[in-house]
Amino acid sequence: QVQLVESGGGLVQAGGSLRLSCTTSGRTFSSSAVAWFRQSPGKEREFLASISSSSSTYYADSVKGRFIISRDNAKNTVYLQMNSLRPEDTAVYYCAARNDPRSGVVKLLYDYWGQGTQVTVSS
Repeated sequence: QVQLVESGGGLVQAGGSLRLSCTTSGRTFSSSAVAWFRQSPGKEREFLASISSSSSTYYADSVKGRFIISRDNAKNTVYLQMNSLRPEDTAVYYCAARNDPRSGVVKLLYDYWGQGTQVTVSS
């Protein structure tokens, strides 16, 4: 069974940085596209960034220039480096993987999801 586990969330002041990690067990990431989403109360789950198996990346406009997605296939881990954090970045952050090397922005494309990690940015 495939499991994704996020870590690295927490409380940070505005302008600060956090690095989230998403590690899988049960399968390797190397042939899978992976993405990060987030969801805050009362809002839809929002696409943030994706990375293909060949490490091509794509970002939502809301995080472009501030967040960086990367992967380390040897560690079966995908990272989301978040810089210049703002209070509106406060949400539960989820990673997702799909049985396809190509990434996408639509959450229905993804087959596996982590349990989420809370990120809170104080003003």
